[in-house]
Amino acid sequence: MTATTTAPVAAPSVRTEKKPPSGRLRAWATRAPLLPALIFMIAVTQLPFVATLVISFFDWNSLYPDARSFTGFGNYSEVLTDAALRKSVWTTILLTATVVLVSLVLGLGLALLLDRRFRGRGLVRTLLIAPFLVVPVAAALLWKHVLYNPEYGLLNGLLHYVGGPQPDWISTTPLLAVEMSLIWQWTPFMMLILLAGLQSRDHQQIEAAKVDGASDWQVFRYLTLPHLRRYLELGALLGSIYIVQNFDAVFTITSGGLGTANLPYTVYQSFYQAHENGLASAAGVLVVIGSIIIATFALRVVSSLFREEVGRA
Repeated sequence: MTATTTAPVAAPSVRTEKKPPSGRLRAWATRAPLLPALIFMIAVTQLPFVATLVISFFDWNSLYPDARSFTGFGNYSEVLTDAALRKSVWTTILLTATVVLVSLVLGLGLALLLDRRFRGRGLVRTLLIAPFLVVPVAAALLWKHVLYNPEYGLLNGLLHYVGGPQPDWISTTPLLAVEMSLIWQWTPFMMLILLAGLQSRDHQQIEAAKVDGASDWQVFRYLTLPHLRRYLELGALLGSIYIVQNFDAVFTITSGGLGTANLPYTVYQSFYQAHENGLASAAGVLVVIGSIIIATFALRVVSSLFREEVGRA
């Protein structure tokens, strides 16, 4: 009888596999490089706004720092009930609506012209964009001294050449003088947005409509204009966000006089001239709230544009 020897069985090796990082950890690792920029943005924008919001609840004149007191919504009530402040709100609405609507109409006409092929189109496009690239204060000074000046201004020079009157444009039509300066500067912005919309049209659909006998006006009314609706809304909303906060043109051309003081200029007067920190902060908070409301609609329009482009692709 022979003895059988069995070889020892080796224990199975256990491999330890590394678990993949969780989705939350991967998300934090992706966002980590953005944290410094986020912290900087909060420190520069949100903390001053919080300080402004706190100051808006106090009756605080910087000339009498020890006499400040908590008033709650008293400053907001004064902003909304004061006749001068209400007039500045109405001036802001009128200025913004006029500049945006006229800029949109002129920008649409220029975009339709630039959508056509002709020699020198690139140069013309560059020249038309140039006003938007001018510094706002420089643009206001250009209009005030080069165009509006009653003695050596270009407008009165042309009128003198044809034997017309020599009006003082800023004194006789102050609000129109500010509006013309802003329209000149913001029309190229509207033109760029609408030109991008025109170049994203379905040209096959337009050619099919022309083959079917549609005129240029019918193509514009039933195809081009509905396609540009989102771009028109985007231009109007973005223009409103910036123009409602405009300060440079009003300060430079009229210094807020002759009924041209808008809400940002009134905030400047309350803070730097009357030293009413609480009242100026309350008016500034109202401007920010209005801008946020307009920006919310603008973001919705932008997101809908992106969805349409993705669906079209």
